Amino acid sequence: MEKRLGKRLAIWGCLTVLACSTALIPGLLSTDIRTGAADNDWRLPFTAFSAASGLSMPASPLIHKPIRAEGGHAVVTAPSWPAARGSADGSSTGLFLPRGDALPAGARANEPAAPPPAPPSLPAKPIEKPAPRPLSNRIVEYHLHAEYDAQGKRIQGTSSLTWKNPGSVPVQELYFHLYPNAFESKKTTFMQESGGRLRSDASTENNYGSMKLTSIQLLDGQESELVERLEFVQPDDGNVNDRTLAKLPLPRTVAPGEEITLQMAYSVQLPQVFARMGYAGNFVMAGQWYPKIAVYEPKGTRGIEAEGWNLHQYHGNSEFYADFGIFDVRLKVPSSYTVAATGFPTKPVADDGKTKTYTFYADDVHDFAWAASPDFIYVEEPYATKHVPGVRIKLYLDPKHEHLKQRYMTAAKKAIARYSEWYGSYPYSTLSIVVPPANGNGAGGMEYPTLVTSWAASEENPSLELERVIVHEIGHQFFYGMVASNEFEEAWLDEGFTSYAEDRLMEKEYGVRSNRLLEASYMTNPASLKRHAWQYGGHGAYAENVYTRAKLVLKAIEVQVGSDMMNQLMRTYFQRWKFKHPGTGDFQKTVEDVTGASWKDFFDQYIYGGMMTDFEVAGIRVKALEENGQLVYENSVRLRRLGGTMQSVPVRFRFSDGTQIDKTWNGTESEVIYTLKHTSPLDWAVIDPQYALVLENKRINSFMKTNVDNKLSVRLNLGVVNILETLFGWVVW
Repeated sequence: MEKRLGKRLAIWGCLTVLACSTALIPGLLSTDIRTGAADNDWRLPFTAFSAASGLSMPASPLIHKPIRAEGGHAVVTAPSWPAARGSADGSSTGLFLPRGDALPAGARANEPAAPPPAPPSLPAKPIEKPAPRPLSNRIVEYHLHAEYDAQGKRIQGTSSLTWKNPGSVPVQELYFHLYPNAFESKKTTFMQESGGRLRSDASTENNYGSMKLTSIQLLDGQESELVERLEFVQPDDGNVNDRTLAKLPLPRTVAPGEEITLQMAYSVQLPQVFARMGYAGNFVMAGQWYPKIAVYEPKGTRGIEAEGWNLHQYHGNSEFYADFGIFDVRLKVPSSYTVAATGFPTKPVADDGKTKTYTFYADDVHDFAWAASPDFIYVEEPYATKHVPGVRIKLYLDPKHEHLKQRYMTAAKKAIARYSEWYGSYPYSTLSIVVPPANGNGAGGMEYPTLVTSWAASEENPSLELERVIVHEIGHQFFYGMVASNEFEEAWLDEGFTSYAEDRLMEKEYGVRSNRLLEASYMTNPASLKRHAWQYGGHGAYAENVYTRAKLVLKAIEVQVGSDMMNQLMRTYFQRWKFKHPGTGDFQKTVEDVTGASWKDFFDQYIYGGMMTDFEVAGIRVKALEENGQLVYENSVRLRRLGGTMQSVPVRFRFSDGTQIDKTWNGTESEVIYTLKHTSPLDWAVIDPQYALVLENKRINSFMKTNVDNKLSVRLNLGVVNILETLFGWVVW
């Protein structure tokens, strides 16, 4: 799921300029070099890298200028095709770069007229029929029949659900997620936590939705009615006004391995779309639209010690978690409507002049979603590569974006080809992309099995963010769709992994490298990646951690093990755990198995814990000495570790005669003092001059210049730090 950083990106750009400009002042004003200082005369750190210091570093990735677009989104100045725009929810701030090795923005010279095409398709004839053998455990089987009332914005449906007990003990009750009830009042847990908004999309006044079950029958030969047994439960917060989770006591137990079938009748009142489901004019997005059984986890799933139901309400930050199975779906819509849906059609569309009836089938998926509109422009292309057996890519375009169909199609081909090459083959025969209308962005940027939505068609000539959103959402087909982690409790295993894969693909295919230095600076509220989604507080802290910090953690692993081994461990994780609902511990074991080393300290600090690295140049002391009749300088530099450990911390020392010495600190001690004797005094010291420490988020204390007047340095440093801390506090997500 993606979100715009919006105008906050522009604010951050201004603050970056302010920080660098203010930090430059002491270096420009100071000219003297103090020597022979007392032992306790440790200089306060200079606030940032100074242009006057003579420090040789790569071109700064912060030089792009956020500006406002007509559509209201933050954009980044970039070449003529297409303009790179601000990041998706925690995903990278894109910098458009030449093909080949991705370079910093300052190194741009020749800009390509257009990106290279997608890998060419092999002869592709996708076979739309049930999988010859199950890919998953297929715990559930749904037969869903629904009719959409376009005037009343309602779905009337029935559901025949067969559920198999995957555990080792009898089960006496079932639990169901009734997600549309999140919108039935302002008092629900979702509405209270979200404030009636998701990302930049807000609900309108008196905009409500709901789900009502009118019948639940146990098909055991007696067809007993159970709807009166249904009771709403609130295990997370005790909010009696929240009816998104319901318990159904059964008249008999379900033995281990036994199946039970229920027949349900229900109706759904759709809200105006602002949180993944609802309507926008004559467009409808039906996500989480049927009574959805919760996941019963056998012992050992995600490392749990006791089997049982995984039960959570619908929260402002959380997404979804469900078991794999089979979906057989029949949808009736007005005759003018075209339907996009999970899976593939099993019959020709039946049209009686008033209504159309669509039939779809999908197996080895854990959800079913559909969208419909009378305005869709439909485009389809078959596609196959060495790693993609054959897939029909289907575009359902809002008319405003019909002229962009090739950009959507190319992005989809690039994504599905590369992800299949890197992680494992896309096994489904269809992939549908829905482009909502301009007023339907609440349905945009979302993933469902074999179906994704782009951002709404609000701009005539969108930036490269058009491709980025498609690339991100198709990435979810692998880590959300097939690996299927628990997004209630371990959202980083989907969002962080997908954001990491998105960055890799955007760099590979579009020459856009993520700005990790800037992204790390966003980390103002680092927290454990194992928190439940709603425990982060606001959506900003949630996105900061499960999207951005999570992908930075993965990048930090890559930096340590190398890109080849990182590719191997990511592929191993996907192949080992697809269709199996893994947890964080399963990923840690994969990393340790592939690398042959313990990663306990790393995971404890940066994944189970909420640490970032923070290495400080705490002081410099210079003494003039005479040795063998020659003047030498004893230069002592104190370094401190204020955050998590890191195996190798590069440090650079520069002397006034131009000599430069590089050292590597092990980064585990809380403090270390380097003493270097040289014929010239030390000019400055810097930690991590090449920005190799991906998780370093406080570089303001990583540099110190010797020749800064002590009183001026104290005054300016304290003033700048106080100003920046105040300003940065305003722009926390």
